[in-house]
Amino acid sequence: MKLYTYDPAPNPRRLRLFMDYKGIEIETVQLDLMNKEQFSEKYREINPQSTVPALVLDDGTVLPEVIGACVYLEELHPERPLLGTTPLEKALVFSEDHALFNTAFAAVAESFRNSTPGFKGRALPGPQPIEQIEALVERGRTRLSFYWEQLDQRLAERDWLVGDAITFADIDLLVYCEFAGWIKAAPGEELPHLVAHSERVRQAVA
Repeated sequence: MKLYTYDPAPNPRRLRLFMDYKGIEIETVQLDLMNKEQFSEKYREINPQSTVPALVLDDGTVLPEVIGACVYLEELHPERPLLGTTPLEKALVFSEDHALFNTAFAAVAESFRNSTPGFKGRALPGPQPIEQIEALVERGRTRLSFYWEQLDQRLAERDWLVGDAITFADIDLLVYCEFAGWIKAAPGEELPHLVAHSERVRQAVA
């Protein structure tokens, strides 16, 4: 297998923390996103969407989405499970993760990509040129603020999002909290339970 990635970006970090927690080592190629290497002809032959990470399997199959790579790797490395161990736990982990991606991640990405000069003409991931929309900047912040408050209230009564142990949903929440720092909207002292959760996850994956 070979992993094409760019460690500082949020989606690659999700997969990296998953792999680190489970002790998985894969040959890795770092793409220089700052110089738009993801749009090179060579990489687009691997992943036409020009996104990272992309996990290339030994038979040539490409898994260009983080969740797909995690499901595959979890099956190969079931020890220290992160995607649940019972049918109900698995359903809850995927439900939480889907909600997190469509709210926290999407809200930060919406605000960041529509306000950052370097993403002019690239407001959405992928090779298609999409212009920025200024109104989405504040909308993303509003969505995020409301969701942070909901999560903080939930985490006042529990250590983890699902069950009694860390799951991939917790890892994703940590990454999205960190990603929110890119728009100066990371949870602060006004959200103590979210902050405490992030620290628990950092300690668990260290």
